Amino acid sequence: MKYVHIVAILAVIQFFYFCFLVGRAREKYGIKAPAISGHEGFERAFRVQMNTLEQLICFLPALFIASLYWSPGFVAAVGFVYLIGRFLYGRAYIVDPGKRGLGFMLSMIPTAILLLAALVGALFRTAV
Repeated sequence: MKYVHIVAILAVIQFFYFCFLVGRAREKYGIKAPAISGHEGFERAFRVQMNTLEQLICFLPALFIASLYWSPGFVAAVGFVYLIGRFLYGRAYIVDPGKRGLGFMLSMIPTAILLLAALVGALFRTAV
């Protein structure tokens, strides 16, 4: 379970990093709170942050529930792919939103795998 916990902590740290990027973009482009639009550079950073938040709502519960029924090493490895995907997504979206596809898929597919693993585990397996 240690590795599952590390992946979960890294996912939250990654989200905080994206929050930092939004704050930096807000300052760089002169976007005063509570505004969430005004410069494309800021809006891109903001969308990365918000999309990551949306993903975390599915990812974290799926990660923890799946780890109750399946090998924590396997679950952590799938979660690590999610982290890489989110990083690639964020980097690509800020540069060119049209190129975010790989990062998006590398975070959606692991989340879907974990959700399915959590559901199958809850229905048919005994907690490990």
